[in-house]
Amino acid sequence: MNLPEGKLMSTADYEDVATLDQQLSRRDANVKLAMKAEDVSVWFGKRKVLEGVSIDFPQNTCTALIGPSGCGKSTFIRTLNRLHELIPGAALAGSVLYDGKDIYDPNIDPVHIRLKIGMVFQKPNPFPSMTIRGNVLSGLKLSGMKRDNHDQIVEETLTSAGLWTEVKDRLDHAAGELSGGQQQRLVIARSLAVQPHVLLMDEPCSALDPASTLKIEETIRELSRAVTIIIVTHNMQQAVRVSDSTAFFLAAENEPGHVVEQGPTTEIFSNPQDQRTLDYVNGRFG
Repeated sequence: MNLPEGKLMSTADYEDVATLDQQLSRRDANVKLAMKAEDVSVWFGKRKVLEGVSIDFPQNTCTALIGPSGCGKSTFIRTLNRLHELIPGAALAGSVLYDGKDIYDPNIDPVHIRLKIGMVFQKPNPFPSMTIRGNVLSGLKLSGMKRDNHDQIVEETLTSAGLWTEVKDRLDHAAGELSGGQQQRLVIARSLAVQPHVLLMDEPCSALDPASTLKIEETIRELSRAVTIIIVTHNMQQAVRVSDSTAFFLAAENEPGHVVEQGPTTEIFSNPQDQRTLDYVNGRFG
């Protein structure tokens, strides 16, 4: 509600605002979350690298994690499927909720978590000597998942990853013959074959040329309609193009990283509430 400058709000105006607040609260309450990080702090040995990170990840959306190098974005995204605990000396406080349960609960199988919360890394990592088809199906075999109709799985996942039309006539060729961008989309297809609910992406386009980056971004936008995506990116324009919400991480000198501000991407980039966010998204540092 916009009021003319200098006009005081009447009782009716306050009632309108209260009604709007109630509507927004109901809308927010109806948002279904795919994941939720609550007060997550991370250490490597005695060094604290992240402090008190809390972020909601709504289902079937894309969330971008932005911020300068060294502020803990990649560390944080690895906590979301328990890859963090594989690093010697790593420790974590807080909780990461998925399907209503803390994924770090001792009774939770980390292998199951990593199937449902997949990861695509900065550098494409297909099995180069394995065929394209073999790469897509490898996750199923390694996890012991039994799914029928492998031909259909290969076509559907490669289509979802935006690669089917480019490789459908050479599925038995080695994955190492593909370009870097194609290999990254093949890795995405491999992740999709095990039917994840969440897909984590740690700078998936940083090693790719602009044309390949565009195709990956198109893939992300399409996938986020059915799979929740969380992406670390240093590319501000990419964050704007692909994400629905954004969290801005920052670390002061000799201090752990933390979230300065988070919210809808349009708000973070057009009307941030913190001056540091404004300076970063406008390229004044980082």
